Amino acid sequence: MSRSNPLLWSKVRVIWGYGLAILSVSLALLIAQWPLLHLETAPVSLFLCAIMITALFGGVGPGLVATALSSLAFDYYFLFPTYSLIAKPGEIPRLLVFTVSALFVVGVSAAQRSATESLKRTRDDLNEKVQELERSHKALQAESLERKHAEEALREAQGDLARVNRVTTMGELTASLAHEVNQPIAAAVTNANTCLRWLTREHPDLEEARLAASRIAKDATRAAEIISRIRLLFKKGTTERELVDVNEVIREMIVLLRGEATRHKVWIGTELEADLPQILGDRVQLQQVLMNLMLNGIEAMKDVAGKREMVIKSERAENEEVRVAVSDTGVGLPAQPVDEIFKAFFTTKPQGTGMGLSISRSIVESHGGRLWADGNTPRGASFCFTLSAKSEVA
Repeated sequence: MSRSNPLLWSKVRVIWGYGLAILSVSLALLIAQWPLLHLETAPVSLFLCAIMITALFGGVGPGLVATALSSLAFDYYFLFPTYSLIAKPGEIPRLLVFTVSALFVVGVSAAQRSATESLKRTRDDLNEKVQELERSHKALQAESLERKHAEEALREAQGDLARVNRVTTMGELTASLAHEVNQPIAAAVTNANTCLRWLTREHPDLEEARLAASRIAKDATRAAEIISRIRLLFKKGTTERELVDVNEVIREMIVLLRGEATRHKVWIGTELEADLPQILGDRVQLQQVLMNLMLNGIEAMKDVAGKREMVIKSERAENEEVRVAVSDTGVGLPAQPVDEIFKAFFTTKPQGTGMGLSISRSIVESHGGRLWADGNTPRGASFCFTLSAKSEVA
């Protein structure tokens, strides 16, 4: 029988239950009256079995019907006078005891049936909950895997974006960087010519030639270091954390951007606290943060009248942190709320991308620190950031 129609199935179960009551009582009566068994004087157990089976499989209603039929059959066939529904007064107690026993059996069997059905429903509900939990678990696993892939893609996109920002910035500095590299190369050429002159004299001056050759080596080393720093800033690769001296990074970026500062007549000074704790971080990323902040300061001062000064400070801060501040005497912060300048694509420059400060904040936060801005008096701005000097951060 199909269970697709609940109402039809319910009617079938009711009919089946009452049919079972009639069938079981009839069968008990037939067995009790079977001539070979001689059970005419003891049919009670048969009727009680019929009632119990009916109540257990059919429910309370069919069980009561089976009780009524069994009582009538017991009275009619087994109580004196037989074949009469009117029993003698002396037989009435037997009929009452039988009826009460039958009702008790109906109650017990119905309770057992109810408990069984309740247990079955509970088991079905539990199985459904388990299946639902399994589906939820699989969905969560899929969502977690999807989130993990999304986070990896986001990290990769952020890395690519940071590299594009570096490349774009370095492209804008091409003239200054060429001048910065050309200085030690020109000095090396001058010293090489000087060395040749000392060596080609009638009486070669070896000591002067040696000094000139030494200056050549220093100039070449300086040019190589500048080129090496530029190549690192162009490099694309995985983040590599190492112990970094913040003051050393500051000095490196001052050397790299000296030409740009000179071109715009900007003086750069430092107030670097000695013996700062080293930072566990990515050297190139920290260079990029300083480069962005210093270039923003130079950009803010290039058209102002009066002194153009940039001061870079480093000092110890609370909670084992190092604090770096880049201050300028430029046009100051825009009229918008200060935090707006750190949002992606926000820029006040005609040719700006609006990504430098956003990327810088992301880099600083990935090193366990924070980046913020304040206005200077009487003019200019200060960009400050902290870096954690504790254990490795995410």
